Amino acid sequence: METTNFVEFKKTRDLGAIISDTFKFIRENWKGFFGTVFRIAGPAMILFIVAMGLYMRSAFGMVGDLESGGSPNFPADLFVYLFVAMICALIFYVLMQMSSLYYVKSYINNNGSADRDEVITNVKQNFLKFLGLGFLIMIIVLVGAVLCFFPGIYLGIVLSLATSIMVFEGKSIGDTISHCFTLIKDHWWETFGVIFVVGLLVSILGMVFSVPNIIYQMVYTISSVGNEDPTAVLGLFSDPVYLILTVFSYVGQFMLSSVTLISSVFIYYDLNEQKNLTGTFEKIDSLGS
Repeated sequence: METTNFVEFKKTRDLGAIISDTFKFIRENWKGFFGTVFRIAGPAMILFIVAMGLYMRSAFGMVGDLESGGSPNFPADLFVYLFVAMICALIFYVLMQMSSLYYVKSYINNNGSADRDEVITNVKQNFLKFLGLGFLIMIIVLVGAVLCFFPGIYLGIVLSLATSIMVFEGKSIGDTISHCFTLIKDHWWETFGVIFVVGLLVSILGMVFSVPNIIYQMVYTISSVGNEDPTAVLGLFSDPVYLILTVFSYVGQFMLSSVTLISSVFIYYDLNEQKNLTGTFEKIDSLGS
């Protein structure tokens, strides 16, 4: 049974419809969607923030020693914190992508009522597969960018459909990469336009979450100018208010990155419908039954 505010994914859309329906989906499902994503990816995000905080404290402690005339001393834990932060960031990004996309898949399969347990099960079963896909995409785009900048952009747009293809069609890594090129053929520029506009909107909205942090940094820096200790400004990175505002900024940008993923699903279904008419055939079959 469909919910009253069910958002239909399997149909063609223009740029305006993709953007409006993306925010409609979030508006109608924000509680269940973000609750599920935070439950799955939240722990990795918290570990990343903690590791980055420890790394920054260690790094700026070293800078303070240099400013006070001490000899350069690279603490061993500096590199440990950085390594842990990088691993946590990678795990968080993969989990965030998977939980967002599998939530949408469950939402579609259950006619507007996503099953959180189903999402968690899918994430557990396909984590390594997604991780492998991510590494392969990164290598392909980097090679394209090194050979020439524009091939990197071209490949990045093509492969932006990969995660949606893997989730909604259950293809292997190799078949997913291959299908990206098939699906986007003759539609590269329109896909680029949608991704560019959505990315621009998300970037502008993301700045809103950073404004309190920027203002606090400016006030703290100005108040530290008259201090006789030149390293006093470095105390900002251990200031609890600054750390809280930093966490707020990270969480806000995390939420908005999910917006980009949802829009990529609409792009995928738009192209899939233009190429294969999958949604149309399903509607015809449902009418026949």
